[in-house]
Amino acid sequence: MSDSLVSVLALIVTLGVLITVHEFGHFWVARRLGVKVLKFSIGFGRPLWRRLGRDGVEYVIAVLPLGGYVKMLDEREGEVPPDERRRAFDHQPVGSRIAIVLAGPAFNFLFAVLVYACMFMVGVPGIKPLLDPPRPGSLAEAGGFRKDDLVVAIDGKPTPTLSAAVLALVDRAMAEEVIQIKVLDADDRTRIRTLDTREFQGLADTAQVFDRVGLMVKRPVLPAVIGQIEAGGAAERAGLRPGDRIILAGGEPVVDWYQWRDIVERHPGSPFDVRVERNGAEQALELIPDIRETEQGKRIGFINARADIPEDLARNLRVVVRYGPLDAAGAALDKTWDMSLLTLRMLGRMLVGKASLDNLSGPLTIAQFAGQAASAGPIAFLSLLALVSISLGVLNLLPVPVLDGGHLLYYLIELVKGSPLSEAVQNLGQRVGIAVLLLLMGLALFNDFSRIIG
Repeated sequence: MSDSLVSVLALIVTLGVLITVHEFGHFWVARRLGVKVLKFSIGFGRPLWRRLGRDGVEYVIAVLPLGGYVKMLDEREGEVPPDERRRAFDHQPVGSRIAIVLAGPAFNFLFAVLVYACMFMVGVPGIKPLLDPPRPGSLAEAGGFRKDDLVVAIDGKPTPTLSAAVLALVDRAMAEEVIQIKVLDADDRTRIRTLDTREFQGLADTAQVFDRVGLMVKRPVLPAVIGQIEAGGAAERAGLRPGDRIILAGGEPVVDWYQWRDIVERHPGSPFDVRVERNGAEQALELIPDIRETEQGKRIGFINARADIPEDLARNLRVVVRYGPLDAAGAALDKTWDMSLLTLRMLGRMLVGKASLDNLSGPLTIAQFAGQAASAGPIAFLSLLALVSISLGVLNLLPVPVLDGGHLLYYLIELVKGSPLSEAVQNLGQRVGIAVLLLLMGLALFNDFSRIIG
């Protein structure tokens, strides 16, 4: 199956599941509070599937899977028979309306908690946050980091894996303060290292935060031995085979895999001689790496081959985070809370210009990530589902008319003033909200196309 098809299918599954969860929250609470539901729709536009359920509810799956809605009985949208008015949404107490609107985002957060809890009970694989010497002249060097430091906690937040350490560092870097990092040094002694980020801007980027502060992730010495080879790649065309040990490349003696990769990257589309050891005998080959372009526009070579990683080396660097049911539930709640706050802080920084708007992603980027996560396995895909579910919950709570947060704002104002806002004000808010959403969607799509085009 092609990568594009996998991405499309993964996007449909991701959006379908998360939209259903969100809309079911509104639907379930509305029904429990006695409000009559007319339609439960996943997607917009022409119906692909329709079914009439109990109490006259119309269930619909529509052609555009980019949202959904729950239509309730409401006098503002049509005539309501006198005997049904008590079941109309607009006739409910303001507390009931708040509960119904809150239910959608709440179910997104609950879904994330459930997913994370299941993941923690099964076991989440990761890499230990073990460090190499810091980059000279960096914040990490000034903070006293040393070779073989194992990051244990960042400002009191445990970091059992590298991904947990990166997220915790991004979160704390947004505060632009002195960050306290607890490590175990090479002698297994607990040390406190520091990162002074008070005058260092632009750290809130999950892809670059370690590099920006000069923290170098431990790179084990990998032998220059070919592991997996992808069909049709430059390695296969040159005659390389799994198990080949690279001895010479372009006239240079090859010491390890990183040197071999560096030589390959320096020869995009250019032939060079390679000498390998195969079954105890040496063999000469000619290799012409394929070409690809980095995000910075630099052309590098690649051969579609992976290193053979010794099992004991991989085992020493891997870690599996696993809990019993109760601890897993607590860890899932903490994880959901942390990711929600991180999302809010990132949005806040974008609003005040302290984080790039390039961080906004649209459906194309989500499709790409969903495809990669689906290919990586069930744990990676579940992790993406939880993360996107949290993002949907947070975004829907923003006080923007049209979104759930906008409706909540109206109802909170109604609680304070004792009467609803006028229809004119609400209609104006709706138009402003639609304009804001269209602007954000346009920017997200622009970012998507910019990433694809390069």
